[in-house]
Amino acid sequence: MDKCPACDSAVSAEDSVCPSCGVRLVGATASFEPVAAESSVRSPEAVSADGPVLVVHKGAEVGERFYIDRDHLSVGRDPGSDIFLNDVTVSRSHARLHLSPEGVTVEDAGSLNGTYVNDLLVDKALLHSGDALQIGRFRMIFLSGGGA
Repeated sequence: MDKCPACDSAVSAEDSVCPSCGVRLVGATASFEPVAAESSVRSPEAVSADGPVLVVHKGAEVGERFYIDRDHLSVGRDPGSDIFLNDVTVSRSHARLHLSPEGVTVEDAGSLNGTYVNDLLVDKALLHSGDALQIGRFRMIFLSGGGA
């Protein structure tokens, strides 16, 4: 968004309100600093899965599982996303997951806060069982499946 819908003044992607008129800018994504893994988080071995799955370990909905059961899944704050993460630190269209014979790949979709795998900012990365995927305040553990 580069113009306020109310007064047409210039705004940046970081603005949650218009600096000129003060109107709330719907769809603004709040920025944050990524956090390191906490030692109190259960190890991935404590959870089993039949197929590729992301298990939320930090953020809202701890314990929720997102099964990767299609070739392409969208991840974001948009309620129409295949994996809906309802937090302002998540961009509306934050990332994409791709399932192929090689495995599951995560690809950032130009998000404000970035996508992190094992605390490293990535544009695209192949996930391995036990990897930590962070999108906004959500930290998820990837399990490749097969009772992993």
